[in-house]
Amino acid sequence: MPWLFLLFVALPAIEIYLLIQLGQLIGGLQTFGLILATGLIGSYLAKKQGIAVWTELNNKLNSGRMPGNELIDGAIILVSGTLLVTPGVITDLIGILGLFPITRALIRKLVQAYFKGNPGFRMQFGAFGGNQTSSGSAGVPFSAAPSQPEVSSPNSAPANAAPKSQTKSTGSPPVELSGKAKQRPSFDQ
Repeated sequence: MPWLFLLFVALPAIEIYLLIQLGQLIGGLQTFGLILATGLIGSYLAKKQGIAVWTELNNKLNSGRMPGNELIDGAIILVSGTLLVTPGVITDLIGILGLFPITRALIRKLVQAYFKGNPGFRMQFGAFGGNQTSSGSAGVPFSAAPSQPEVSSPNSAPANAAPKSQTKSTGSPPVELSGKAKQRPSFDQ
């Protein structure tokens, strides 16, 4: 509850006070221009840094490595860009710190230390929030139930087989939609 109060009541009140003081110090038109300039510069820097982090993230994924720092950097850049577009002095200062690689590395370490020290926060990777071994990455295939072999007599067709008149020459089975058997469109002709 105190975080919500600080974020949605105290911070905007302080920002308004600082903008009024800045307007009295340098003038209203100059303050308005400064707000626009920080918004434009912030969006440009967020885009540039975001593309750089996205490229590094793709490089790590293509090489088969987990992009941990790049994911955190992407989140920091997103928050920083949002803070720079928001009018205010404090939000602009915090936003600028998150867009430069040197200060972003410090923020990343603080974020990692916070989440490592917070036992109530847990992230899981894998299928449906499970661990890596439950998704079958350890060489064991994932299945909800053990598979049973289908037993059919030589004179009867399996229960899930489509009639011969509904299959194309490609041998692909039909897709059933709302109870009626319809064939998939073939784009390889």
